[in-house]
Amino acid sequence: MHLLYDADCGFCSRSASWLVAWGVPGVRSMQSVDLPALGLDAARAGREIPAVLPDGRVVYGARAIGEALRFGPLWLRVAGWLVRGPLAWPAALVYRVVARFRHRLPGGTGECRLG
Repeated sequence: MHLLYDADCGFCSRSASWLVAWGVPGVRSMQSVDLPALGLDAARAGREIPAVLPDGRVVYGARAIGEALRFGPLWLRVAGWLVRGPLAWPAALVYRVVARFRHRLPGGTGECRLG
């Protein structure tokens, strides 16, 4: 599993470092991999965090985060189940708001701004 974040965005980098510290494997920067080789749409990956699942499927946004959490410790697996299941639509809404305003969040910079 690969969860790919934008290393040029301070907010994204900080969030990714939390996931790594909490034991989520496979967290990598988008800049460190060949996006087309993984079957990723580079433009979409610039707007929504992608995850490449073990079976090769690609998911984006809140779903990607929920899938990545499945590989962490138990408390994160529960959170991942909630994000992928009963809380999928509110998680997607929160994700869209955070992504849109990530340049204004702690660690965010002008590079974090989405086009």
